[in-house]
Amino acid sequence: MLKIEVLEKTDTNLRIAVKGADVPLMNALRRLALAEVPSMAIEEVVMIENSSILQDEIIAHRLGLIPLRTDLDGYNLPDECDCQSEFGCPKCRVTLTLDAEAKDGTRTVYSGEIVSENPEILPVSDKVPIIKLAKNQKLKLEAYARLGRGKAHAKWQPVSMCAYKYYPKITTPEKKCPDCSKCVDICPRKVLAIKDEKVEVRDLLACTLCMDCVEACPQGKASPLKIEWEKNQFIMNIESTGALRPERVLKEATKLLAKQLKEFEKQIKAEQK
Repeated sequence: MLKIEVLEKTDTNLRIAVKGADVPLMNALRRLALAEVPSMAIEEVVMIENSSILQDEIIAHRLGLIPLRTDLDGYNLPDECDCQSEFGCPKCRVTLTLDAEAKDGTRTVYSGEIVSENPEILPVSDKVPIIKLAKNQKLKLEAYARLGRGKAHAKWQPVSMCAYKYYPKITTPEKKCPDCSKCVDICPRKVLAIKDEKVEVRDLLACTLCMDCVEACPQGKASPLKIEWEKNQFIMNIESTGALRPERVLKEATKLLAKQLKEFEKQIKAEQK
């Protein structure tokens, strides 16, 4: 039976232990989080006035890469919206504006100056620099944000990192190691420690299974230190861009996996008829 334990949780990071799973399931969730879970990003920009030194295309590209807070329940994907319009509608599009001018001297325009018609759809951070304007230069534009998937463009990825690893299993020597601490010293993550002249595990979950500690042991292949991994047990780490909470990303990934499996089952049944 599949069991999930939350190891660490913040607004942008989620680390869980998954027991009773296999590599195909973990990789499917990872790929869905990266490529299929939708998020909001600026897709089109209409330049009204741009007297800066940067071309319109460069500014538009920068705007597209600013993570936006996403409301999956309030908006439709463009290809699933009832309007079926290339221009979009209030159900699948959000309008944002930016009107900045350098009056007294050079200044930096930040993402916090973007104004949205929906106060819930705004840049995740107010401190993302967009452009520097010299004195008397001006930037005025209108941008349109839509939901999209990471497989179309990285700007729609709701995660900056999504990875998994096997759950580590470390067997330490039963005897004392009074003259050697090489296995402890070589580990950059400080997984092992020396206590009462014996090697013990200090932080099991920090182990990356690199085997450097085993190779550093002077006893070579006869080393009593064993680094292994638990079968069908994994540690998954999801780091969100802030567009969605990491637990929502995982929830949406499981929903998409269930949907794809049902569609695959229907196709198989149709082929058998």
